[in-house]
Amino acid sequence: MDLNDLLDALDAGRTIAGGSPLHAVMHVTSQDALRITAELNSGYHEPKRVRELLSQLTGRAVDDSVTLFPPLRSDFGKNIRLGTRVFINSGCSFQDQGGVTIGDDCLIGHNVVFATLNHDIDPARRGDLHPAPIVVGSNVWIGANATLLPGVTIGDDAVVAAAAVVTKDVPAGTIVVGSPARVIRTVRD
Repeated sequence: MDLNDLLDALDAGRTIAGGSPLHAVMHVTSQDALRITAELNSGYHEPKRVRELLSQLTGRAVDDSVTLFPPLRSDFGKNIRLGTRVFINSGCSFQDQGGVTIGDDCLIGHNVVFATLNHDIDPARRGDLHPAPIVVGSNVWIGANATLLPGVTIGDDAVVAAAAVVTKDVPAGTIVVGSPARVIRTVRD
């Protein structure tokens, strides 16, 4: 088993059994993410170096238009996909095993949490992991301290208010607030 096998399983939404060979690959990959984020967060880096480290973390090229203000926490890294002209403010956390895709022209506020894994409810299987992707459309603004839970999609042009907990899909062009997040209006009202 290797990282490609794990990514295939995660992207297919398959359960990763605790203690399995795929679970072991996840832990090895996590150590790499912890090493890279420790370097990223260790002091000041020029924006170009921040993007280089972000590219190492994700395993794919990050566009020159992407801006990240560290610190950043990630316990996996290899299932993050960033569009162009994305801004990620400081303190964000990516639990991206299930996949995090952020579209073009997005603004991500301070301390936003992307959580793509659930543990099994059955205590005997609590170590099993159930991945589900988070997809953020284009031109989305996510306010500070928002939390996005596994399997949610944020539609284009939407706004997620500060401290909102997103438990279900957010329609395009809407503003959501609260916990759980609920639509209060459209961005055009």
